[in-house]
Amino acid sequence: MCVVVVQVRKSGESPVELPGFLYGFYERKLLRSLKQDQIPRHIGVMVDGNRRWARQFNAPTSQGHQAGADKIHEFLGWCQELGVKVVTLYMLSTDNMNRSGEELDLLMGIIANTMDRLDEDADVSVHAMGAPELLPDYLAERLNKLTARTPVHEKIHVNVAVGYGGRREIVDAVRELLHDAVAKGRNMSDVADELSVDDISRFLYTRGQPDPDLVIRTSGEQRLSGFLMWQSAYSEFYFCEALWPAFRKVDFLRALRDYAGRQRRYGS
Repeated sequence: MCVVVVQVRKSGESPVELPGFLYGFYERKLLRSLKQDQIPRHIGVMVDGNRRWARQFNAPTSQGHQAGADKIHEFLGWCQELGVKVVTLYMLSTDNMNRSGEELDLLMGIIANTMDRLDEDADVSVHAMGAPELLPDYLAERLNKLTARTPVHEKIHVNVAVGYGGRREIVDAVRELLHDAVAKGRNMSDVADELSVDDISRFLYTRGQPDPDLVIRTSGEQRLSGFLMWQSAYSEFYFCEALWPAFRKVDFLRALRDYAGRQRRYGS
């Protein structure tokens, strides 16, 4: 008989080993511990660790990226099940554009296929965030197509950050704000004197959306890497050791349990 062993633990606890047949029980216990009013409305996810996951299995990097793409669809299913309304996925940063041409070509193709899979779900709305001019034409076109689509019955809204940089987003927002002011014939001195946080927020890529309540990063890294720098000012952060392709539903539920136990403060 083969027994699968699963390690579970709360933050700060030593790992506890459970045989595989108890895994479902543990998952259900975590689910029961969560109340609906404790579920974040908006979750940002830094899907990190695809390449390291592939190296663990002596597999090509493209296999890690594909496994990460498959995990995205699984993750979105969990979010819909739990009632999360908005998810922002950090899939490709402007810094990632410096990778080898071969890896980028494969990754762009995988992202394009991921967009096609999202397009198959009529209840998902998609918004592209980033610099489309940095992307191949075929990928930019697919993102534009998805963004223009109106879902029949929206169950979840997905922001896809591809060719995205947090500093660039803020610069783009300020640039658009200034162009808007010029178009309206406003005096630049008045614009500067009256500029507010809300003014800039109105021109961010996520305009009109709630800021993320929770930001999750996988792979053990504990930094933002430019992700939602403006919007995450009062977000809660959860850093998980699991590499993204190995991220399980129980890991997600732990993140939600941790979030539910925090007392959120907004600068007070």
